[in-house]
Amino acid sequence: MKRETIVAAVAMIVELSSGVTHMKEKLALPIGFMVAILAAVAPVFAHHSFSMFDMDRDVAYKGTVVEYRWVNPHVHMTLQVDPGTGDPSTVGTWDMEGASTNIMARQGWTRASVKAGDKITVVAHPLKDGLKGASMFYVVFPDGKRLYQDIARPKGEQQ
Repeated sequence: MKRETIVAAVAMIVELSSGVTHMKEKLALPIGFMVAILAAVAPVFAHHSFSMFDMDRDVAYKGTVVEYRWVNPHVHMTLQVDPGTGDPSTVGTWDMEGASTNIMARQGWTRASVKAGDKITVVAHPLKDGLKGASMFYVVFPDGKRLYQDIARPKGEQQ
């Protein structure tokens, strides 16, 4: 949370507590500070874990990039998998979630690594609930080059 927001919240609490009885004043300040602290740490709790993905499954999605968003907190890629390009269960439009731009940049990614229209294979961990989303593991380009989202590598592959 931005410092300005916290300062504004505390100022509002102080203003509201002025002119109230002594008992209400005693309660207003501690409650106000608790609200400010909770507001400051709320973004920390907003980040999710990877428990929603089946991290034991590596599924290959061979398709065409529809959109590539180089943004934080996670890079996202929309991939269109057409019938006849691989496993029939992978057909459809998929949201592939990557790591942060910082983590992916350390693995060689840039905002220009892929673009709409590129034909690629994304190896990813699908959502457990069966919806069309996955956590990106790595991408294989037509020339065989691989880009990984982070330092993890397939079992048995040297880093």
